[in-house]
Amino acid sequence: MFPIRDHNPSTRTPYVTYGLMAINILVFISYWSLFSNPPRLQGFFFDWALIPAAVSEGQRYHGFLTSMFLHGGLMHLGGNMLFLYIFGDNLEDELGHTRFLGFYLASGLAAGYAQYISDPGSLAPMVGASGAIAGVMGGYLLMFPKARVDVLFIFIIIFRVFPMPAWIMLGLWFGLQIFSGIGASSETGGVAYWAHAGGFAAGILLMVPLWRARGGTAFWNRTHGHPPHPEATYRRSSIPTVRRR
Repeated sequence: MFPIRDHNPSTRTPYVTYGLMAINILVFISYWSLFSNPPRLQGFFFDWALIPAAVSEGQRYHGFLTSMFLHGGLMHLGGNMLFLYIFGDNLEDELGHTRFLGFYLASGLAAGYAQYISDPGSLAPMVGASGAIAGVMGGYLLMFPKARVDVLFIFIIIFRVFPMPAWIMLGLWFGLQIFSGIGASSETGGVAYWAHAGGFAAGILLMVPLWRARGGTAFWNRTHGHPPHPEATYRRSSIPTVRRR
């Protein structure tokens, strides 16, 4: 179950969101050839990923930043870019280009730190933009809790799209990160659940000043939790109807 689009159009071109997507894709392409050579790929990640044990020894602090632009595979990259594309434009619309960039990077750094303190001795390299994008999702939840998000549900051979309020979709996602993080072991690698949870929480906190400037709960009362502009509408199918004469 994952989102495919929201009904919350932005009012200006999200240059920073597109730029971040382009950087992530280009960086991934730059080391794509290493996937056919696992030892070299591991060496590359050791140099540029976030490795908690190295940070605990006072080394490789740059991993907090550089890890945000690395991905472990095509599905990892594609999923992250989809989430950034869906939710990033609206926060950039609200914050402006420069402040949104700062918000994104700050969320990513907070996510990396959350993963680090969850297991400072871990040797598992952490890569991915997920933590920073989780911050974008947290900020989106605070500003537009009732914005509609279309979620694709896949179960064996069943494919259905369900529209649901952002607070349900994002709330379930955040809850899953907490639940999964409690039982996860960073020594075996896998998903950095605490980075996701930390980035999400950081995104909410970083968005509070703007939310309060808009009126806080009064802003929610005015908009009823929806975006403060008409929502986008989508046709159920792009297949044309052919009528008989």
